[in-house]
Amino acid sequence: MNQNTNIQTVPDGIDVINGKPYMADAKGSLVPVEMIKAEAKLEDQTVRKIIGYASDLSDQVARFKGHTFEDLSTLEGLLAEKYGRTKGGSKGNKTFMSHDGLFKVLIQVADHIDFGPQLQIAKELVDECLNEWSAESRPEIRAIVTRAFNTDKAGQINRSEVFMLLRLEIEDARWKQAMTAIRDAMRVVGSKTYVRCYQRDTYDGPWRAITIDLAKA
Repeated sequence: MNQNTNIQTVPDGIDVINGKPYMADAKGSLVPVEMIKAEAKLEDQTVRKIIGYASDLSDQVARFKGHTFEDLSTLEGLLAEKYGRTKGGSKGNKTFMSHDGLFKVLIQVADHIDFGPQLQIAKELVDECLNEWSAESRPEIRAIVTRAFNTDKAGQINRSEVFMLLRLEIEDARWKQAMTAIRDAMRVVGSKTYVRCYQRDTYDGPWRAITIDLAKA
């Protein structure tokens, strides 16, 4: 474009060039608006409208999370000043309750667990057990083992199924050695803190989660 070109960007993804409206396509090329099908323009407007609401909501959730941790930190600071200790449970998990018992806020710390090379040794020992037990081994145990050591699309081990192996009560010495290898393979590579809010109608009623997750709303 030459130096005399006048470009003006207006809302809804439209660029006005020398007084004529254009919209960019997926390749970055500018297309005159009058050449774009009505249904394509309607889809564009709908998507931009939804994204606008989603962006605003995302910002609100981020502010809510920040204010929540700030408020609870202030409360804990006051408690620590008065009692010389902070509120909390194992691994940093904490519960804050309203005086009437109808509302509570849970702070939960979840560890991110990865597995070291000992996991391969555990798999070899488990395979030995299954091959020797042959027909005697229960099919549900084989199914758990298969799911546990199969990797997902991201190449990650199925952690929940690995943990299920640890809960099985099997007396074979090699199996026990395999479970020890799994425990030795487990290592915490990080953690994430979650805040969850609950309410109930009566002091002895069931708790209901106050949903913030869009998929569960």
